[in-house]
Amino acid sequence: MVRETALSLKLVAYERVSTARQGRSGLGLEAQRKAIDAFAAERAVTVLARFTEVESGGRNDRPELKQALDLARLTGATLVIAKLDRLSRNAAFLLTLQGSGVRFVACDMPEANDLTVGIMALVAQQEREAISRRTKEALAAAKARGVKLGNPNGAAALRRAGEGGVALRQTVASNADEFAQTLAPVLGSIRAEGHATFRAIAEELNVRGIQTRRGGGWHVSNVRNLLERLGRVL
Repeated sequence: MVRETALSLKLVAYERVSTARQGRSGLGLEAQRKAIDAFAAERAVTVLARFTEVESGGRNDRPELKQALDLARLTGATLVIAKLDRLSRNAAFLLTLQGSGVRFVACDMPEANDLTVGIMALVAQQEREAISRRTKEALAAAKARGVKLGNPNGAAALRRAGEGGVALRQTVASNADEFAQTLAPVLGSIRAEGHATFRAIAEELNVRGIQTRRGGGWHVSNVRNLLERLGRVL
């Protein structure tokens, strides 16, 4: 990545929202665009184009980022994003940026340079690997204690059991409680990083490669259920 003391007179804006719903609603985009426009106006530079990535947190392919970098390279423009701190733990973004050969600036951290981004990329990759390893170890320990981590036929089994399935329902509930408690430290870490909403927590769980008890992805509804369960058992 090339870094110069002065910005070029042209900017290419890269914005990111995490879900298709956010992309359609514009949620989060307004604040990003406001920050970028204010940054451009303050420095009297022109925003040539905007590229908006609508993606899930776990995706590594970023076609809009590639287009933004290609345009910046062709025009000699500087790539600009609103907030580096939000993307600072995403190794895929940082490594792509580092190897692009394009000037780069973040509105919230304009002093960031090659070394800053390189260190962030290494730390992000290491942290994701460590989180994945700790989660797998925690789930393996829970499984060793007899916790059933997944049962795709659980709901059907309960319906078949009818009123006589009290013990089965209690077992399923107990397993779900133990699984929730296993994730409690991970949720604490996510909240400590400022991810406070159900949607933000779901996105971060997916980014970290953590699956639900039945091996699926996280959404607002199951994050809400998980937190409600934790509130009852802790």
